Amino acid sequence: MTDKELNILLKQFLELPSETEWLEFKEAKTNFDFDDLGKYFSAIANEANLKGKDFGWLIFGVKDSPKKIVGTQFRKSRSKLDNLKFEIANQTQNRHTFQEIYELNLTEGRIVLFQIPAAPRGIPITWKGHYYGRDGESLGALSISEIEQIRGQAILFDWSAKIIHDATLDDLDPNAITKARIEYKIKNANRSLEIDQWDDTTFLNKSKITIRGKITNTAIVLLGKAESTHLLNPSVCRMTWLRKDNQNYAHFDCPFILNTERLLKQIGNPIFRYLPDSTLFPREVRLYEDYVIREALHNCIAHQDYSKQERINIVETHEDNILFTNAGSFLPQSVEKVIEQDAPQSFYRNKFLADAMVNIGMIDTIGSGIKKMFEEQKKRFFPMPDYDLTEDSHTKVRIFGKIIDEKFTRMLMNNTMMPLQTIILLDRIQKRQPISESDAKLLKSLKLIEGRKPNYIIGHGIASLIGQQVNYIKNRGFDKTYYQTLIIEYLKKFGTINKDKIDKLLSDKLPYILSIDQKNNKVKNILKEMRERNILVRTGSKKQAIWVLNNQI
Repeated sequence: MTDKELNILLKQFLELPSETEWLEFKEAKTNFDFDDLGKYFSAIANEANLKGKDFGWLIFGVKDSPKKIVGTQFRKSRSKLDNLKFEIANQTQNRHTFQEIYELNLTEGRIVLFQIPAAPRGIPITWKGHYYGRDGESLGALSISEIEQIRGQAILFDWSAKIIHDATLDDLDPNAITKARIEYKIKNANRSLEIDQWDDTTFLNKSKITIRGKITNTAIVLLGKAESTHLLNPSVCRMTWLRKDNQNYAHFDCPFILNTERLLKQIGNPIFRYLPDSTLFPREVRLYEDYVIREALHNCIAHQDYSKQERINIVETHEDNILFTNAGSFLPQSVEKVIEQDAPQSFYRNKFLADAMVNIGMIDTIGSGIKKMFEEQKKRFFPMPDYDLTEDSHTKVRIFGKIIDEKFTRMLMNNTMMPLQTIILLDRIQKRQPISESDAKLLKSLKLIEGRKPNYIIGHGIASLIGQQVNYIKNRGFDKTYYQTLIIEYLKKFGTINKDKIDKLLSDKLPYILSIDQKNNKVKNILKEMRERNILVRTGSKKQAIWVLNNQI
């Protein structure tokens, strides 16, 4: 914007009867707290979205009530001012940052105008992981209803149902159409003869891949020729497979109904052998259950946010697990909620695409596939799928192809009385993953776990059942008086002790579940308590401390 345009804009803002949620004036005479600046950025971006504005504004150098230009000395260096774009992007959702930062030098003083883009459709903007909004002129947390209102915007427009007016049946792969027909007939076996009489246009309409003969984005994604992907521009339709141990990789474009099978053949899936209880005959299974892998991949396709212009990524690690990642938040927000309800969601990102994939057998009836993945892993005595929903911009699920603790896992999976939700929580404990305080309270009440947050361990009742008594003691450690007695006995025999010798004395006695830092902190707390109780006396500096027994002991 030119200075003239900025002057006109500022005049319009100053003439508004009061500040609005998408406009904020700050005096900022000499400086302004960076964290507060980030909170206002998040709040104004979200409020601009909710008010239908393309941009919101934060303006420094204007005193409010009554409005008066006073000027600001905030970051007078242009380079430091421009660096704010980078600094803000580092702490916001999807690296959202200022559209532009303007300076306007008036006779009354210098004005800084921050132009803040509205939050994108369907994606509320966070600052350091928190959503901010405004209630009138007050800054605070964005309400749950407002968060859902923004998130719901992505659902109002179904990208997958969009008609591509320039596309024709010639843009679809005949082999892909044949494959879709075969799968559709399997789903509708009682209508097999009738389906055989349909021409391609009728079949594609009936299977809800096209709309009244018009080619949709869904049709290109599932059945389109490789050279037809340009019809989706600027959206991206690609799956990328990578094996980390040797860096082999391959890209797979549409038609996805064919290329998912080609991608799956790239995944290493050797035989895994183990001995079930009470038998000398080994059980042989593949590392990965076909259904689980297909469901995870097809879910990525169904729920990918194609407008983000990103690929679906499938990464095989050398640790016997596969990570599936698709762009877009996990709309149900909670895997536990999906499993508990075991019912279709109330809304979908790509409903037209998801319905078509159900019709041609690529995914189960919408809503049941995720729970079935967990059940399949349970049947095999394998760890549960791991859903990482920490990023609003992506959904990640890791599938395990090995048993972490065979006896523990088998005991859990053979316990038919234990609800799947409880098994999932215990599975997180064996993986050393965090659980909520309420979930921990539940497991403790059932005597399934012990210990303190975040170092919960298997309860002794389970440990004795599965032959893990030794591991249980190692995980739990000993009572603090045991450690104190060891130190006292050492000092009675040798007179003095330093930190290194204390570490050597206690290292193999402390719970091995603890990290090095946690062990150090535990030792510090033991010494602190012994000093406060006048059992020990410290001489020398903290770094070179020598400990001796109190003469009165």
